[in-house]
Parts: sequence; structure tokens; C-alpha cells
Amino acid sequence: MPTGGGAIGWVAARSAAHAAGATAPPEPVRLALADVTGATLAEPVRARTPLPAFTTASVDGYAVRGTGPWRVSGRVLAGQVAVPLAAGTAVEIATGAMVPPGADQIIRVEDATRGADGLVDGAPRKPTPEWRVPGEEAVKGEELLPTGTAVTPGVVGVAAQCGYDDLLVRRPPRAAVLVFGDELLTEGPPGRGLVRDSLGPQLPGWLARIGALPTVSAPSEPVGDTLDAHVEAIATAAGAAELVCTTGGTMRGPVDHLHPALARLGAEYVVDTVAVRPGFPMVLAKLPGGRFVAGLPGNPQSAVIGLLTLVWPLVAGLTGRAVPSLRRVRLGAEVAGRGDDTHLALARIEPDGLAYPLPHNGSAMLRGLAWADGFVLVPPGGTGRVGEPAEFLPFPLNAGERP
Repeated sequence: MPTGGGAIGWVAARSAAHAAGATAPPEPVRLALADVTGATLAEPVRARTPLPAFTTASVDGYAVRGTGPWRVSGRVLAGQVAVPLAAGTAVEIATGAMVPPGADQIIRVEDATRGADGLVDGAPRKPTPEWRVPGEEAVKGEELLPTGTAVTPGVVGVAAQCGYDDLLVRRPPRAAVLVFGDELLTEGPPGRGLVRDSLGPQLPGWLARIGALPTVSAPSEPVGDTLDAHVEAIATAAGAAELVCTTGGTMRGPVDHLHPALARLGAEYVVDTVAVRPGFPMVLAKLPGGRFVAGLPGNPQSAVIGLLTLVWPLVAGLTGRAVPSLRRVRLGAEVAGRGDDTHLALARIEPDGLAYPLPHNGSAMLRGLAWADGFVLVPPGGTGRVGEPAEFLPFPLNAGERP
């Protein structure tokens, strides 16, 4: 039987979720560069040679040695090996090509003249040669990207530049979404006592942005409000995913079956409710065998807060990333507190650089969420005052991006 430990603070909940993931990371795998975007580095990327590996031209022109005019003895293009340059000679050179040993300067092609006798004359534009020297960007063995870095296309480019063909990474955890509730419609407008499911369509996008892989098929219809249906749905989803996100049923009312389902499945709580508004009845539990269940509240904004509070740090821990960081902002308007709970207030960063709370911010509302950049944090017992600094939880962008 899982035993709930009562609501914990918002900061402590994030830390607990991250620690739970960090103690159960999947084994790293080695993947080709074409397949690693979205994963997380399980070892550093180091420069395997100096960068650049040899002296390379920064411009098109003529590499020259000695004083001019110079006799042109050949041409060197990118990808060719340059031969030593004799005094009084020049070679045509392309940007990115290897600079011949012995060269003193490069005369840009637009600054050079070539006479009828074939000799080249001109003056360098800069006192320092226009080429890149070995080690200018990195020395051999230098750590360029540490373990825990999210693999973006830019990271792939750095690895390729260093000569890597594959990388040791932690894959994004597979995630399933289960929507609970007999009152939900999956198509058409709401009415006659039924409301449209807004979480099933949006949660996969949020999961992808926090670094999970929402590719596991979930039921096409909401899971029925019975204990047996909940148990079966969670067990089935957990058989194919490292993480199961459920929506609704996180309270302990007569038709809230998540907690009894977790008990029947032998789960242990990581977090059982969080002292935050909106979103307090959120749950994170671990099933026998190491799979995780994140119980998100049924109200849409509360569910998103639950995902960003518990699931985002959990995924970071599973993949070896740090706890998602907060920003510091300055408030453009007052933000009320919520007594002894942390208040996460939807806010938008305006062109003046200030954070302003948004209307339409009720737990069941999505209109404000669609306009927001993230949440302003008002700590327990506090109030956010105009012009004062505040912590800000930005919405996740694509995996690895920074706001």
C-alpha cells in the first residue's frame, strides 16, 4: 500500500522528483549522430584534435611569401594538402583551405591585381594574417560539452566537427498519457454535462518539450471512472513506457480512483500533493520495476503546473540533466500570495522587460496559459509587489533550448 506523506513545499517537491529520476537512470546507449538529437550526453564531448586541426584561410585570395609582386605557383582548395611555399611565390587559396607552410600573409582576391606578366601584387588588409590557427577554438582534449548536456542540432554539429561518428547518450524516457473521466469528450463542442478533453491533445507537446518521448499509444477514449479500468490502463501503459502521466482523479473523492489504483499496483509515493496553488493535488509514484506514474490534476492549468513541477524535474533526473532552472524577473504589477502555499501565477514578459500577471488564470482556464511565458513564483506568506524582483519558471522550449 502506498502511504501518502502529506503536502510538501514546491521547491522540495521539485527536488524529490529530480532525485527520484536520478536514482533510476536508464543505461546509456551509443547512437549515430543522425539519431541523437533530443537525447542527453552521458559522457563529455572533447576536442579530438586542435580546432581547427590545421591553419586554414579565412578569406579567398592569394597566400604569399616574401615581398611582392609574387609569381603564382599553383592553387590550393579546401580539402587539399598544401605544399610549402617558396620565397617570392604565391598560391591562389580558397576560404577554408589549408594555408601553405611558409606563407606570411593572405592578400584578399578583391585587393589583388594580376599583371600581364602573371605576377600578383597587392597589400594585406590587416596586419595579422587572415587565417585561423590550430587550437584557436579549442585545444586537443579540451572538454567542449559536459555530461548532462541536452543534444540539440548545435551539439551534433560540434561533435561532428570534433570527429565523432556517434555519441554515448541517455535516451528520452518514453511517456504515455492517460486521461481519466466519464465527463470528457474527445471531439466536438462541449455541452449536455460533458466537457471537451483539452489535456490529451496538449500533454504530448509539453512532454516533448521537457525531454520525454511521447510516442506510446494511449487509449483513444478517456479511461472510465472505475477502479478496475484505472488499474488496467496504468498497468498496460507502464508495460511500454518508463513514465505514465494521468490526468484527473488525484483527490480522494468517491470517483477519484488514482490512489486506490496505485495501492493495488504496489506503488510507492515520491510526492503526494504539493503546497502550491493552483495544482496542489498532484502525485508522483514509483511502480514495482521502476516505472513512474505522475498523477496530474484534472483542471487544465493545474495539470500543466503539475507537469512542470514534478514531471520536468523527474525527466531531467532520468536523463542526467540538472533541475530546470528559474529566472529572475521584475514585476510590472502586483501578484497576490496564496497564504501558506506557493503561488504560481501565469505571467507574460512584455517588451519593457517586466513580468505581468495575466487574467483568465483560473485552474480550469486555458486562455491565460495560451498567452503566458511562464509562472511568477510568490513564496508562502509573500506578495509580489510592483518593481520588485521575483523568481520565474519559464515554459520549456524545444529540448535543450534556453529562453
